[in-house]
Amino acid sequence: MKRVTFAITGASGAIYALRTLRALLMQAVQVDLIVSKFGWMLLREEGGFDGKQEVFPDFLADRYGEAVKNGTCCLHAFGDLAATVSSGSAASHGMVVVPCSMKTLSGIARGASSNLIERAADVMLKERRPLILVPRETPMNLIHLKNMVSATEAGAVMVPAMPAFYQRPETFEDLADFIAGRILSLLGIEHALFPPWEGHLQM
Repeated sequence: MKRVTFAITGASGAIYALRTLRALLMQAVQVDLIVSKFGWMLLREEGGFDGKQEVFPDFLADRYGEAVKNGTCCLHAFGDLAATVSSGSAASHGMVVVPCSMKTLSGIARGASSNLIERAADVMLKERRPLILVPRETPMNLIHLKNMVSATEAGAVMVPAMPAFYQRPETFEDLADFIAGRILSLLGIEHALFPPWEGHLQM
């Protein structure tokens, strides 16, 4: 069973987080989940989750069916810098931050480690493990762009929330699943969220 650290922050785009979580759990991944204060607000306002934090895994099962129970979801407190994922000695196949706010991007790029999301990301970079950031902001200023460059130079991979259309999406979920699929591919996890490009375009 693969183990992935998954962080949700307060940038708009709860659908990207939920669809990626769904995909990981359906593929029997062990998810270490960290949600920021504004990440919980995002899940409430955009994702329809209005329960207590500890029942969030049950919310996922109610929303997406029993298949998400193929994996496991362990929730860690945002401020718990003593959590297992704060140490490089804990096994992990990578980390995803989706959506990634510009504040979180800044903290990761600076190596701030002021909360568990930033610390877990710092661990991924120092251990040379995959760190995938899904920034969700527009337009971007020069500070945002420089922070992305800094994080990329340190080893992170930027996957902006820019879904493609060659797979002919019909729903918002299809658009979000494209991003989820790109994330799973980068983590080396097989999926069937959208068909691969096969070069059928003709001029």
